[in-house]
Amino acid sequence: MERTLVLIKPDGVQRGLVGEIVGRFERKGLKLVGLRMLDVSRELAERHYLVHAGKHFYAGLVEFITSGPVAAVALEGPDAIATVRRMVGRTMPNEAEPGTIRGDLGISGLRNLIHASDAPETAQSELALWFGGEQVDYEREVDAWIVAEDPPKA
Repeated sequence: MERTLVLIKPDGVQRGLVGEIVGRFERKGLKLVGLRMLDVSRELAERHYLVHAGKHFYAGLVEFITSGPVAAVALEGPDAIATVRRMVGRTMPNEAEPGTIRGDLGISGLRNLIHASDAPETAQSELALWFGGEQVDYEREVDAWIVAEDPPKA
């Protein structure tokens, strides 16, 4: 099982899309293991986007993520990182495929609603940054129907 981070950015929160976005991941079969609603401090934003420090768009990333509340979501499932990235779609909403979150709900520019970890190492460090150890481990009865090779006997 893999865990990954999703951030529903201020535009997604302001537009009332948190439930829609989280619901898409849950309907896919991913397990919600963490959920936080927070105002992002400049320090947290700078740490999150540290990989982009010095790039021409860095200041804009920090400004945007701190402009309003963010919903941080920790998800778990087989190949969760790749699955979430496919569901999110391309960075620019006007280039994202229909059926993806950005393709269905975004329109243009970098108001792209959502951030998703791009690799196992990134997911691990981002989850630690945004959640620390505050993720929940639990069993779901439905997991046997989602991830098992053979479904359980009814």
